[in-house]
Amino acid sequence: MRKYANLSGDSGVSGYDIGAAGVIVRFVDGTRYRYTAASAGAANLKEMKRLAEAGRGLSTFIATVVKDGYESKWT
Repeated sequence: MRKYANLSGDSGVSGYDIGAAGVIVRFVDGTRYRYTAASAGAANLKEMKRLAEAGRGLSTFIATVVKDGYESKWT
């Protein structure tokens, strides 16, 4: 898992993994969510990958656009 850069300094995201099938996002409470094109939409998944690598805006994008569009969740 790669550390999220958190350039804003107040993100709820702490880490992420980008794979061919989707993105896994780890939040600061340790909960991990898997997002795929099927669960979140292909365009949203592409944007999530971009934001994860940029280190800014991922948590806000998930909260406002993707919402509950995750495939699975675990701690």
